[in-house]
Amino acid sequence: MWCLRGQRTAGAQGAAAARETGLARFGVLAAFFLFVLLVFAGPAVADGAVGIVGARLGQNGPVTRFVLETTAPPVGAQATAVSGPDRVVIELPSTGWMGAKPPSGTGMGLVTGFHVGAPERGRVRVVLDLSAPGLVRKAFSVPPDANMPNRFVIDVEAAGTQVVAVQAPRTSAPVSATKVGIVPPPPKRPDIRRIVAVDAGHGGVDPGTIGASGTHEKMVTLAMARELKAALEASGRYRVVLTRDDDTFVRLRERVARARAAGAELFISLHADSIGDRGHRGASVYTLSEVASDKEAEALAAKENKADLIGGLDLSNENPEVANILIDLAQRETMNYSARFAVSLVHELDRAAKININPHRYAGFAVLKAPDVPSVLIELGYLSNLQDEKALRDSKQRKRVAAAIVKACDRFFAEKRS
Repeated sequence: MWCLRGQRTAGAQGAAAARETGLARFGVLAAFFLFVLLVFAGPAVADGAVGIVGARLGQNGPVTRFVLETTAPPVGAQATAVSGPDRVVIELPSTGWMGAKPPSGTGMGLVTGFHVGAPERGRVRVVLDLSAPGLVRKAFSVPPDANMPNRFVIDVEAAGTQVVAVQAPRTSAPVSATKVGIVPPPPKRPDIRRIVAVDAGHGGVDPGTIGASGTHEKMVTLAMARELKAALEASGRYRVVLTRDDDTFVRLRERVARARAAGAELFISLHADSIGDRGHRGASVYTLSEVASDKEAEALAAKENKADLIGGLDLSNENPEVANILIDLAQRETMNYSARFAVSLVHELDRAAKININPHRYAGFAVLKAPDVPSVLIELGYLSNLQDEKALRDSKQRKRVAAAIVKACDRFFAEKRS
């Protein structure tokens, strides 16, 4: 599914609205130029010249898509992937960005950011900064329709350190995807499935907690992750990325990095707890907080975060000031979404399994710190309790829990769209 975000000026919207009124061409241009000058005080665009009115990024699996919206066909536009540093350079004949200030976009996928340069000799350069060597897989122009202006579309994928240039034809005629001289996007339905990352806690040299009968947490979480993946994908509404699909050790930050690289819109980390009181049982859901909700949550977070000690990375030395600033500035909205998802999870899990007396808790788990991905950590139960341990090893019970989590995901994305 393409997840698009970006920036479009009111000038583009004004132009689209003017076209729909059916006014004469002269009147449309006059109204458009007057609107731009009054609102943005930006550069005027001559008849036939190309002005940039929007820029946005999208993500579909490994492909990052960048879209430039223009007032006219971007004749002769060229996209080139280069290295040292890794970036994609887009050049097109243009009078530049038509807003008051060129956008400087944040990144998505392989693209870490982009910026629109100033016009020079009738051309404008747009630079996409990449996190790794990239390849321009496709570049094509799309003519305007009832709702959108002209567009120049560039698809970027990770690649070796090669240079690839794709150029639009030099003609004044309207440009379409079939006239660019490259393979157009395949005529298939877009993948509209939501992307969910499922994280099986622990693994490899880190067994996690060990149950009353010797059950290893790492195996319980892996079995549950596979069950949940199957249930989510069987619905046809989700594409699932597992942070691990075998008994291997994956560092905590790497789990988050894998989820973000896949374009995950939701992150679910699965764990199983242990406590000295063997009568204590039930599932609980954790969301991120700078301050743990109770001493038990605080102790659990400290134990889980230090799991990276086994892999050679001591997280106990993490700079708390930096972590708090990131949480405060970048995670407010994400934390709100996470809390809303947690409420739905508790509601659905209560119907499928035994839940803890205090089911929604807050702690500073490292795997919940993705700044732009709503995240929860589910403690599926207590392996120190014989009943919980038996339930977690029961495939039928895992199916019931997975079905409950799918329902919570459905509610979360339905509410997020509304």
